[in-house]
Amino acid sequence: MKRIILSLFVSMLTAFSVFAASPPEPYGPVPSDRQLKWHELEMYAFIHFTVNTFTDREWGLGSESENIFNPTEFNADKIVSALKDGGLRGVVLTCKHHDGFCLWPSQYTEHSVKNSPWKNGKGDMVKEISDACKKHGLKFGTYLSPWDRNHKDYARPEYITYYRNQLRELLTNYGPIFEMWFDGANGGDGYYGGANEKRKIDNRTYYDWDNTWKIVRELQPDACMFSDGGPDVRWVGNESGFAGETCWATMNRDGLLPGHADPKLLNIGERPGTHWLPAEVDVSIRPGWFYHANQDEKVKSVAHLLKIYYESVGRGANLILNVPPDRRGLVHEIDAKALREWKRIIDATFAIDLAKGAIATASNTRGKDKQFSPGNLTDNRKDTYWATDDNITTPELILDLGKKVTLNVIQIREYLPLGQRVDSFAVDYWNNDKWEEFASATSIGNKRLLRTRYITTSKVRVRITKAAACPAISEIGLFASPAQLSNPIIKRDKTGEVTIACDFVGPWIRYTTDGSEPTENSQLFEKSFPLPGGGMVKARAFLLDQKLQSDVMTETFNKMKGK
Repeated sequence: MKRIILSLFVSMLTAFSVFAASPPEPYGPVPSDRQLKWHELEMYAFIHFTVNTFTDREWGLGSESENIFNPTEFNADKIVSALKDGGLRGVVLTCKHHDGFCLWPSQYTEHSVKNSPWKNGKGDMVKEISDACKKHGLKFGTYLSPWDRNHKDYARPEYITYYRNQLRELLTNYGPIFEMWFDGANGGDGYYGGANEKRKIDNRTYYDWDNTWKIVRELQPDACMFSDGGPDVRWVGNESGFAGETCWATMNRDGLLPGHADPKLLNIGERPGTHWLPAEVDVSIRPGWFYHANQDEKVKSVAHLLKIYYESVGRGANLILNVPPDRRGLVHEIDAKALREWKRIIDATFAIDLAKGAIATASNTRGKDKQFSPGNLTDNRKDTYWATDDNITTPELILDLGKKVTLNVIQIREYLPLGQRVDSFAVDYWNNDKWEEFASATSIGNKRLLRTRYITTSKVRVRITKAAACPAISEIGLFASPAQLSNPIIKRDKTGEVTIACDFVGPWIRYTTDGSEPTENSQLFEKSFPLPGGGMVKARAFLLDQKLQSDVMTETFNKMKGK
């Protein structure tokens, strides 16, 4: 009898395995384990600090005396605390910039903190920042400039040995490294061992990158390497803080090297690409990368920082935000305040997921299997996902929220172990008994955030409009950022097109061109409009069902020449 029961049980298991749907096959390149961990961080800090801080330069010449480096109140704990209070989850320290001055007592050069008055030459800034990161739970990374305007052997074969020796010092003495940063500034004027001259190198061959990268793999196998060509993370192609509207996490990596890649291509990526090579967006909170007192009033506004967040992290890239310590060796109070307010708004925005508890239905579910159910989209787990049958690449998904809610941020994530599959999608809301589109985008990747005007609805629909393979979506979230109203700004470009925008995204902007005051019933600004013949434009922003409104802003434009 036991044998019969066992046989029936085995038969049932076999039948279930036959009818259970198998996971989709990966599409294109997929991320490594170290890249998946890197994606989880999303945003972290850059620290630029060296002799330049005391000479008021951006790029040191290589001739600076070690004696000028003397931060009077340096406190690694306070620096890292300020960065953590700003929501940053790691720190990459410029251990050596192009000037060649080392923030650690390297045994291979005299041009370092060991010959500075700071701590009477007994200090090690790399160790102090690394230890502070461990204390506060932040990841630690290092930057070592390939160009050295101080070293006598730069541009000669001997320098590569020196550079690799320093690389080994950083990778063996300061604990786990999450990212090793290589940039593309190579060769030019310098004071190479006292020789004031210009030295050029072939940046494709001089550093023998393949063998230099092997050192990182050997000593820090979990560290992602950043450069124009990766091999793990690529530059986004600009230093303004924005990934491409379309930003693929894949690239054709062959031939890509530090200082030797097309910025426009890096900004967008390539589809499907030969390698998983996601973008990192590097930008400074100030106009410069190093601290300058005359930039204290030019720290980026919270609205600007939010725009950077949505157009970097919100486009599937990671953000590395530079926050340079001042001459005291502390994060300036203005920078720290901007970081805290930035984090406050981000935290408030994502504190409540309005999609939680929603009933999710889809036009197709892979094999009708619960493993790939649309319910996985709102379970707050990145290891589950909704998927469709292989031949279904343009499905629809509906979230029934059960009640009316007001929202202005949509979040969508793909299940990265299966690759980047979706090319484009659109989002609709249920309004006056019909669907109305209110957002759309191309590419998703690790995280896609769409920040729109506020809408109130009880149902949201996501339509995959194009995909290279059946979608595999791990999360969909709906959020409302804190209500922030600013006066609209009216501009006209050289072609005669008028645009109207607010610092904070979310309000509905209404405008007129007949001189009348804008009301909640006036024309809604949705896209630029032509006004080459000139005229008066008045605009007002409305927020949260018209209950809040801005001042009326007016711009008068003359007729354009030749129009």
